[in-house]
Amino acid sequence: MSNTNIKRVKSSDIELKDKLVSIQRVTKVTKGGRNFTFSAIVVVGNEKGIVGYGLGKAKEVTDAITKGIDDAKKNLIKVAIVKGTVAHEQYGKFGGALVFLKPAAHGTGVIAGGAMRAVLESVGVTDVLAKSKGSSNPHNVVKATMDALMQMRDAATVAQQRGISMEKVFNG
Repeated sequence: MSNTNIKRVKSSDIELKDKLVSIQRVTKVTKGGRNFTFSAIVVVGNEKGIVGYGLGKAKEVTDAITKGIDDAKKNLIKVAIVKGTVAHEQYGKFGGALVFLKPAAHGTGVIAGGAMRAVLESVGVTDVLAKSKGSSNPHNVVKATMDALMQMRDAATVAQQRGISMEKVFNG
């Protein structure tokens, strides 16, 4: 599985909105007692086809969220969105999480839960049917959803990669 169609994007001059997906308190037990830190996974996007996710860890919640946002801005990708929905059916996998994305008719809304919903809303998808199978760990679900979005190709990309016209893509 090669992701040659991934389009990396620079975060400068893009209006990005961030969404906190999950925050967890992590405990490390040492000889001197318990040390508490926080881990935050954040999704950023412009709701027009650009999305990224990041992980931040710090001793304070706000610092962890800030680090997560900064990390997410370094990992932005461009996603093919067709009329407010995904271009085609697609599976994505990461670790034990498996997600399925399916295009939906206009007016359906985002039928997805938790971590998947945050990613899909940040990228700008307004109508989609989605199913998360396997692990419900937010970190893995976010990464599996991003994997599915990275594999999306619109008709123009397919035509360009095959070296044929758009008409031939649809008519065989």
